[in-house]
Amino acid sequence: MPKGSPELTASRKEEIVNACEQLYKTMSFKEITLKEISVETSFSRPSIYNYFQTKEEIFLALMQREYEQWAGELYALAAENGSMTARSFAEALAHSLERREQLLKLLAMNHYDMEANSRPERLTEFKIAYGASLDAMRVCLQKFFPETDAERFIFVFFPFLFGVYPYSVATEKQLAAMRSAKLNFRMHSIYEIVFDCVMQLLGGES
Repeated sequence: MPKGSPELTASRKEEIVNACEQLYKTMSFKEITLKEISVETSFSRPSIYNYFQTKEEIFLALMQREYEQWAGELYALAAENGSMTARSFAEALAHSLERREQLLKLLAMNHYDMEANSRPERLTEFKIAYGASLDAMRVCLQKFFPETDAERFIFVFFPFLFGVYPYSVATEKQLAAMRSAKLNFRMHSIYEIVFDCVMQLLGGES
């Protein structure tokens, strides 16, 4: 770890993650390299190794930040509402993930390779953030739907999130392939997919 204040270290890590996030909006995971990321920062490529040893660690840090921000939204949802119906909760949850398209895109990637190429300490930091999102969801479910089996909801809902992005976002190449294959398929929005899933899990009518 480089010498310097914790604030400087945090600031530089944030700058690297921000650079990765910007590139990921127009480039694929495979296209993005540490060299590409360094060009978007204010310091050299060798300096990046002081904070992240692999590209996968940077992407993991980006996903960690997404989980932290989403968990914060879920905790706020629980704190700001005395009660919620299945519909109002499904709407709120769907909107929260609509704002987290980056998280859903990252979830559609190969986690095994990303985690395998990250150091244990980086992986632990990520798992803590992921765990916080699980805890935040439990808080919401236990407050608004105490009769619902929170663990069953989580067991179904969190794996389901891995498939939301591919079913809601497609490139023109993918759409053309589906047309050529004559697939009877309609893309749905993130909101629609999440809302319907939550309503079904809570036993509400969509």
